[in-house]
Amino acid sequence: MADTVEPEHFDIGSVHTGLLDCIQVNLAVLADHHYGPGAHLRLGASLDFRCWERADGLPTVDPPLTEHLNTLPAALGLQVVRRECLPRAELLAAIAERGGTWYVVADSFHLPWLPYHRQAHMDHSFLLAAGPDGWRVTDAYRSETQWGPAVPGHWTPAEEDLAGIESAELIELVAVGAKPVSELPPTLTSDEATVAAYLAAYDACADRERAVEQLTVETWLLARARKLHAKYRALFADRADRTEAEEGHLRAWDKVVEQTYLAHRRVSRGHAEPPGVVDRLRQALAGDRTLLGVAPAGHPATDDALRHRVAAVAGAVLGVGEAELLGGAPLDSFASFSSFRLIEIIERLESELEREFDADELIPENLRRLDDLCRIAR
Repeated sequence: MADTVEPEHFDIGSVHTGLLDCIQVNLAVLADHHYGPGAHLRLGASLDFRCWERADGLPTVDPPLTEHLNTLPAALGLQVVRRECLPRAELLAAIAERGGTWYVVADSFHLPWLPYHRQAHMDHSFLLAAGPDGWRVTDAYRSETQWGPAVPGHWTPAEEDLAGIESAELIELVAVGAKPVSELPPTLTSDEATVAAYLAAYDACADRERAVEQLTVETWLLARARKLHAKYRALFADRADRTEAEEGHLRAWDKVVEQTYLAHRRVSRGHAEPPGVVDRLRQALAGDRTLLGVAPAGHPATDDALRHRVAAVAGAVLGVGEAELLGGAPLDSFASFSSFRLIEIIERLESELEREFDADELIPENLRRLDDLCRIAR
């Protein structure tokens, strides 16, 4: 490899890895890298029930890769500027020649750091870079599988460890600015006819082992999406965590996942399918409309001119671009931040706006982001 520059390090500690699927999770790493911890929660702003047809005719809520790439990056303030499907040798050569870290999607069957290695085929994302001491992989995916756990981490595989990859998607993404959370109210889109057709397909499938096996994947995806959405609802409403009603609803989803998995284990061993698997899923989906169908009240709308004035002051003190602050990056995500800098920001804002802030509002937990400063400055 001609490039001897040390690859960029990607911190995965801020990512809620247990709430994301294997395509979302490494886009989330990139979002937090560019915009600060928690930026990836924007993936939970919109909870849409949409279906696609699998090769076996059953519907799935798992979108194809192209659909993922058409929607997920934009939600995170990222943009796909290049996408190529390359055989392994060309893939590695391109990364080594171009340098930098690349978002890659390959067959999990060939990825040695995963429990799916030589066990199961599915699209799986990771970040890949060529460094002076070899290949660098970052993969934040977390899940329990029948072959063991998938855990977030960083790996340095030898080139021969990647030899099983036949081809992969090489995707270049750039940061183009993320919308502030205050402009992204949580939404739920769930068409009753679509839900009914989805459930009817699994009820009617004659091959019960295949139907229940796929439902283990479906319910896992559905439950994770709802937990992510609930986390985002809390962020939007400036709550510490989920409401009691949301907690109860998510526990019901956990029961759906558990019951479906137990049913699959029974059917796969030749036993009768336990009753009520699809009915319980139907009840959980109906509960979505009741408990998640109304967006929580967020912060009052902030005057755009005020946001830009506050961003200019805070950016000047921290030595950072206004766009990152306007995008919702937490103040303490910047290396230049300290309690002294926060005091300086407050004092400069009071001078700039010619007003004294309410002393009761000046506590650290009320001063995490630009919009927090705007709220006390109104």
